[in-house]
Amino acid sequence: MDEEHPRRVVTISDLHCGHEFGLTPPAWHHQGDGHPRIAKVARFQKALWEFYTEAIDALKPIDVLIVNGDAIDGKGEKSGGIEQTTTDRLEQCEMAAKAINYAEAPKVRLMFGTRYHCGKEDDFEKVLVDKVCGNVSIQGHGFFEVNGCTFDVKHKVGSSGIPHGRATALAKARLWNVLWNHEHDRQPLANIIQRSHVHYVSYAGGPDWVAMTVPALSYGTSFGIRECEGIVSIGAVKVDVFPDGRYIWNYILADFPEMKAPVEYL
Repeated sequence: MDEEHPRRVVTISDLHCGHEFGLTPPAWHHQGDGHPRIAKVARFQKALWEFYTEAIDALKPIDVLIVNGDAIDGKGEKSGGIEQTTTDRLEQCEMAAKAINYAEAPKVRLMFGTRYHCGKEDDFEKVLVDKVCGNVSIQGHGFFEVNGCTFDVKHKVGSSGIPHGRATALAKARLWNVLWNHEHDRQPLANIIQRSHVHYVSYAGGPDWVAMTVPALSYGTSFGIRECEGIVSIGAVKVDVFPDGRYIWNYILADFPEMKAPVEYL
């Protein structure tokens, strides 16, 4: 074991491959011809892919890549499929695998996402296990030890409609982990708790733990625009774990022009 250099763990989530505003490899990009809406989608897909690949390139080499659920978007039943680049979930898995493999991580741990996106009767994210390179597995709730630092990772977490309430669900996850550990000895006590699903960044912590939400790699769904309030973040989480178990972490967040809401001057 290297006595000086840390092992790098990168967590991504909510790729929503298949949605037109999800993470889309170039082979599936819309062309910017014709209708203004299609041109907007094309610009966004290109910008998001460029952000993702540039961020991953800067983070390499990555020792462990965690993909924390909703790697695919599904059939889009609630919007009639009109926002989908493709409704074929097997093709969506091809898209997700292309993105995940770009990281070139020797170990990849996949978490199951929500049933609505990833299959109500079948877990289509299982398909990724055979399409992703390296040492790969998938589960619903993962506990991983890296240099003595324990990660507790699961896709879904509760949300809040107020900014100052968003850390509450993370503190609750920490409390449940403590209870599972101390009262029942059924979970390891986690140093780092990671949750996704909510598409925003928030964190809570103490002297020996931190709980965080992982930003999404998608944006601008009609559901979010019409029914949700709050800041949506695009990005990833980097954690460097040193040989003695110490760790440092930070968000890698996107900010490109295609994320900005248009203004109509009347």
